[in-house]
Amino acid sequence: MDHSGGHGMTTDLPPFTLGRGLEWSADPFFLVACLLGLGLYGWGVVRLVRRGDKWPVGRTVAYVIGVLTVMLMMCTRLNDYGMVMFSVHMVQHMVISMLSPILILLGAPITLALRALPTAGRDRTGPRELLLMLLHSRYLRIVTHPAFTIPLFIASLYALYFSPIFDFLMGSEVGHIGMMVHFLAVGVVFFWPIMGVDPGPHRPGYLLRMLELFAGMPFHAFFGIALMMASEPMVSSYKNPPASLAIDALTDQNAAGGIAWAFSEIPSVLVLLALLFQWHGSEQRQARRTDRAADRDGDKELEAYNAYLASLNARGN
Repeated sequence: MDHSGGHGMTTDLPPFTLGRGLEWSADPFFLVACLLGLGLYGWGVVRLVRRGDKWPVGRTVAYVIGVLTVMLMMCTRLNDYGMVMFSVHMVQHMVISMLSPILILLGAPITLALRALPTAGRDRTGPRELLLMLLHSRYLRIVTHPAFTIPLFIASLYALYFSPIFDFLMGSEVGHIGMMVHFLAVGVVFFWPIMGVDPGPHRPGYLLRMLELFAGMPFHAFFGIALMMASEPMVSSYKNPPASLAIDALTDQNAAGGIAWAFSEIPSVLVLLALLFQWHGSEQRQARRTDRAADRDGDKELEAYNAYLASLNARGN
């Protein structure tokens, strides 16, 4: 029985149940990538701790859960069912593009890498130096700019599903993996400037970030509604589901639309919470800085203001 991503074994899948969907069926590419991602992150944390540095537990937890959500979507039978059921594929797409990236970004993997990787020494270029070059590159400034990320986020829905591109990608193992990697990457570049903990090239103020977040979400909802309202199956790959699944293509497509529509709310709430926490934290840091400055210069500002009031008072007399 061929387990590689579901090709060849999707014709005789029994009707979908959550239990069947969660059975182990690893996609080799994603299994290796996820294990590598967890291993490298773990190495970074251990290195910091051994050095006597602290690394927030919350970040580690967020990152690990983020990577595990990718594994859950790609290394179980959900991935096999996703090849023949639009609704299951939509769950994969939503989690990988809108939940996994947020959790991975909250894990601050780039900050960890910058702190854990050794410096290469004078005039030499090591992994840390390459990472810094990438962070400061014009390329990264472009791909994380809202003028790029918001259209990309929208095109990943409309241009992909409502054109022949989707069916072409679903036709091969490489195409399917490429599409899932694309979903994850789009999620990362969309959410990184908005709520990522890591240093990034494009960092607007908190209100602008909220606007960026909400600029993309209505399109998501409309996409879901379009699928829910459609009177015929719109994606060729899912027009003729295997008889063994005992499902109707249109009903399944409507369910996929409902999932896309409902899911657009989840990241909004998560990101808003993360943003509010970050905003609150930065306000507190600012207040602490002001307090420290006041301690240092003996409240010079206050003295100057009092002197100014006294001069006004003298003039009034």
